[in-house]
Formats: sequence, structure tokens, C-alpha cells
Amino acid sequence: MEIRARYLTIGVFTLLVIATGFLFIYWLYNSGGLGRREAYRVQFPGAVAGLFVGSPVTFNGLRVGEVTSLGLDADQPQLVLANIGVVPGTPIRSNTKVELDFQGITGASSVALSGGAASGQPLSLTGSEPPTLVADVAGLQSMTQSARAVLQKLDGVLTDNADPLKSTIGNLNSFTTALARNSDRVDGILAGLERMTGGTGKKAGGDVVDLLPSRPLSVIDKPPPGQIVVFEPTALGKLDTDKLQLDPAADPETGSAQWADALPKLVQSRLVQSFENAGLVGSVVRGDANSTADYQLQTDMRAFHVVAGTVLVAEFEMGAKLLNSKGRILAGRIFNSRVPLASKDAKLAAAGLNEAFGKATQELVAWTVGVVSALPPPKAEDIPAP
Repeated sequence: MEIRARYLTIGVFTLLVIATGFLFIYWLYNSGGLGRREAYRVQFPGAVAGLFVGSPVTFNGLRVGEVTSLGLDADQPQLVLANIGVVPGTPIRSNTKVELDFQGITGASSVALSGGAASGQPLSLTGSEPPTLVADVAGLQSMTQSARAVLQKLDGVLTDNADPLKSTIGNLNSFTTALARNSDRVDGILAGLERMTGGTGKKAGGDVVDLLPSRPLSVIDKPPPGQIVVFEPTALGKLDTDKLQLDPAADPETGSAQWADALPKLVQSRLVQSFENAGLVGSVVRGDANSTADYQLQTDMRAFHVVAGTVLVAEFEMGAKLLNSKGRILAGRIFNSRVPLASKDAKLAAAGLNEAFGKATQELVAWTVGVVSALPPPKAEDIPAP
């Protein structure tokens, strides 16, 4: 008897587990939860591929329920009727839009509810039948059907152009093979194009010259109040390079001489160092697009080259504007410096350009400090937040 009782207990327990599993599956695929649901009927005037019992129902992208049953209208076979259960309080009205939505690339569908003006009438029961919503015809085309149509069109294009495509692929193969055989020549062509367009690539064995910051005539003991941010100068394309800019008529023997970096970046760095050499180490910073400070120094590099005249001349010219933290121009000036050259040697040309830059920068630093010193100290509300 004890053995039979034990088998009976095990059997009952097994049946309970199986029954619980079936109940859980029913709950998962039909009601989606133990909470109360409000029933609605959706009328689809066409195919609903990928829609199953248990498919989600969303409202403006939020899941609010599930499809509880699917069926056909016996009187109108072209219609598909879907019963849905949604959580109470979902704002479904007579003008709520219903579409068939697709979940990923698997083809699984969901019922998507959206819209509905507040002025729309809430749906109510018609006798014993749940309220009915009519789906939008335009939103019922299956993703699978759309993909099939696209693939059919693509297949048609490929079929009609099979010979040209085969020829094009063959030509590409021939071209890449020839390119691989002549890779050394391609490198030479690219190097020539870079030299012709003033590129910044460094040539092996070329002379690299540096731009030096100016040395002030006197160091400022008491820096003016406020912080100055120095932005990278704007420049025309011919100056946005690391090549020494030379007047063709001057024809100095520059060889492959070039600056240590592109001129705008190099000039910005040396301007900051020139301010620091003048005793403004704690008052000047190098700026970028996100920099803020009490004062902004914006510059425009107009000339930095060797020109020919009665004598060779190294010339540097820069426009400068000093702005406050709100972007209002406080003062502006153009700085120009010209230094005669005794020879067309590239190193002497670079030295002359350095001297012209140094003279103009000395004036720019002194002018900036003078303008800032003459202004009242920045107010607390004008100081940019860190």
C-alpha cells in the first residue's frame, strides 16, 4: 500500500506540473498576463501574413496587449478579424489608426495602434460584440511581399545587364592586376600631385625649417586682468600648407624646404609662445572651437611669402580682431612687416620670414595687451563658465 500511495503522489505531482506548464503557455501566448484586459475587434481588409495568436499589440510603440484570436468573416472572405486584449485605460477612440507592423526581418507581425484625437469618441460595445476598429489598407502590405517585389526587380535588372556586368567585373580585375604591377609608378604619380598641389607630406632628405616665437622688447610685470584665447588663424588655401610660399618671379632656390607643420597651426602655436615670452603665461591659452575666455584673439593670415621687387623681400601680414566673451569686437588692426633678403637661398628666405613674423608679432602682443589693459576688468557675470 505504501508503494502504491507513493506512485499515486508522484503521478498527481507530475500531472500538476504538466497542467501548470499548459496554463503558463496559454497565459503567455493568449492573455499575456493575469491582469484584466479590454476586448476589441480589428478588421483587416486584406492578408495579415506573420500575425499569430499572441502577437503583441502596441500603442504609439508601447506594448499594451496581445492578439487573442484570429478568424475570417464568413460573409466577406476578404476580411480578417482579429480579437485583441489591451490593458484598461488605453486611449483607443473611433479615430485611432490601426496598422500591421513588422518585428525585424523574421516576418513576425504586430498590431500597431496610433493617433486618435482627444475629440474622438471612445469606442463602446455593440450588443455583445466588442468595439470594432478598421485597419488602414495602405499599411497591410507584407514585408515579405515587398522584399519579394524588390528582389524580382533586382533579378530583372541583373538578367537584362548580365553581359555588361560580366564585362565590367573583368575590366576591374584587369585594372587591379595592372595597378598591382605598377604600384611603384603610382606612388611616384601621387608624390608629383602632392608637390603640385602644395601637400603637406614630408619628402625624405628635405630641409625642414621652423618658425620661432618673438622675443618681446620688455617683459610685462603686471598682466592685464582676464584671460585671452588665441585661435588658429584663418588662411587662404595657398597658405594652408607647410611649403615656403614664394613669388614665382623671385625664384629662390628652396629645393624641398618646408615648415615644420602647416602654417596656420604653426603660427597659432608661436603666437601663444610669443604672449608667454612677454610674461603672460597665466593669461593666454591656445583655443579651439569649444574654447571660452574673457577675450578672444581672432587672426587672418593674409601674406607669408617672399616677393620680388627691386630686391627680394620676406613679407608677413596678418589681420587681428580682439573680441569679448560675448563675441563683440573690441578692437581690430592689420600688422605688416617686410624684411629685405640679400640672397635667394632657401635658408636665408626662411630666416627673413622668421624676422618679419617676429616684428609683426611683437607689435601684435603689445597692441593686444594695451587694448585689454585700457578696458575695465570683466564683470563676474561676463566670465565664461568653466
